[in-house]
Amino acid sequence: MSGILLVRDVMTRGVKTIRPEDTVLEAVSKMNKFHIGSVVVTNNGRPIGIITERDILAKVVEPCMDPASVRVKDVMSKPVITIEPNAALEEAARIMARARIKKLPVVEGGKLLGIITTTDIVRANPTQVGILEELLRVR
Repeated sequence: MSGILLVRDVMTRGVKTIRPEDTVLEAVSKMNKFHIGSVVVTNNGRPIGIITERDILAKVVEPCMDPASVRVKDVMSKPVITIEPNAALEEAARIMARARIKKLPVVEGGKLLGIITTTDIVRANPTQVGILEELLRVR
């Protein structure tokens, strides 16, 4: 397996999480504080969804809902698509392109270990750009 980049080699650890009962305002505050575009929704350390900037714009801002009264569980993307840390980086890129997502939580034994993004993939292996082009055109 020498020369093959694995998800664990480039994933970001220390993923920011939120509980499903928390408000969208709390999610936005966390995203702004850490300058990130999504927060993984967990229950007992297990990812059950993800809330992204797009979710907030489409499901809270556009319909003029109050982010302080909307719960994360009501607007998160679910079920969450995940990948294992020992998967090849190319497989992560394929999953992301196929599902038209830019963030992929990394899970082992049901527990959240990290997250991998399109930016992580391109930074680690620029040859994956071809696989991701379809994804970036769609968004």
